[in-house]
Amino acid sequence: MQDPIISTWGAQDRFQAHCIVKIDVANPIDYVARTVLKTSGHFNGKKVESVSWDGGLLAQELNNDSALNDLIAKQSIKDATIFVDPSNNGVRIYSKWKNSFEFNLTKDMYAIYDKIAGHVKKIYALHQSSAR
Repeated sequence: MQDPIISTWGAQDRFQAHCIVKIDVANPIDYVARTVLKTSGHFNGKKVESVSWDGGLLAQELNNDSALNDLIAKQSIKDATIFVDPSNNGVRIYSKWKNSFEFNLTKDMYAIYDKIAGHVKKIYALHQSSAR
């Protein structure tokens, strides 16, 4: 017989670091991007070989930045899986969920988020100049 008292899981031990670029997103599809990883190895020995981006105009711009993609390829699978999503008042840059023991923001990850934010601002500036 099933327990009549439903117990919830409660607060989960999962965290994400979000970098938010505050801009007015006029065309959201241009700011969508996510990494596509080419990997080698299996299980715990799995390594990132190369990185490409899938998405809109931002993804095209990020694919052209080989220094950024080389830096991402040096990260773990969880850190190298990066998502860029537009929202109502900006663009979010984030990676996969981590537990409290794994969660940290290294200098390399900060540099990666900073470079992606720079590309977001570059595309925003292009939209602003073409709108005039």
